[in-house]
Amino acid sequence: MIWLNGEPVDGTRAGFDLTDRGLLLGDGVFDTALVIAGAPVWREEHLRRLCAACDAIGLDVAQCGLGQRIDQAMALAAAGLAAGSIRVTVTRGAGPRGVAPPALAAPTVIASRVTMATLPAFQPLSLWLSPVRRNETSVTSRIKSLAYLDNVLETGRARAAGCDEPLFLNTCGDVACCGVGNIFALDGRRLLTPPVEAGALPGLARAALLRLAPQAGLAAAAQALTLEDLRRADAVFVSNSLRLLAPATRIGDGQLRQSPEVFARLRAMLATEAGI
Repeated sequence: MIWLNGEPVDGTRAGFDLTDRGLLLGDGVFDTALVIAGAPVWREEHLRRLCAACDAIGLDVAQCGLGQRIDQAMALAAAGLAAGSIRVTVTRGAGPRGVAPPALAAPTVIASRVTMATLPAFQPLSLWLSPVRRNETSVTSRIKSLAYLDNVLETGRARAAGCDEPLFLNTCGDVACCGVGNIFALDGRRLLTPPVEAGALPGLARAALLRLAPQAGLAAAAQALTLEDLRRADAVFVSNSLRLLAPATRIGDGQLRQSPEVFARLRAMLATEAGI
């Protein structure tokens, strides 16, 4: 089901301004949330992050009344959904030709939902090292922008290589993130993840893990990680709002160590928090 600016859409086609900058230039942002029993997991955090992303690209949330519109879009998409996901997309709206943002934006808000018979949470996955570098100097590395083509193409290359997810390094050669998730390395009793400054999205499952890890007897921290750090780690995990936590089994042909006990403890805490 899809809603365009608060109005339900019959099927998957709707009247849409073909000069919308989201369509023509990828000028917009989005957010995706897991829904259990009609309630988005980390609802307020998703709302704050999407509003912050709008501000980051110069959409004045207060001036445009976007906060209320995004909140409404999330509520519409989640209502009555037993288990699944919702996505809210915000574009800058229609504008004249050219790259420069228009002086006055008229944002478009699109909400959609998908029912899931089987949740993707906690399923293992394999990683493929992408030759494309994550640009940690760009604002797009820290928000979910509609300019997602690197993720799209590199996920396709990962699948063609027999893996599930691309692994991105940044321009300094440090680990940044995966195609659609943050990455964690277990080093003894320390749970480590790249800092946002390394080109990592401030993921909500990432934030939950950093907050909950001490309850599992782990010291959690954001610090720079190298590819060798991952290969030497006691375990590697990938987190995002739908998978929650996934054990990474290998990078290419190189097998990664596993820590079933630590994974089980983290899984139990995230499952409790998500209500699954």
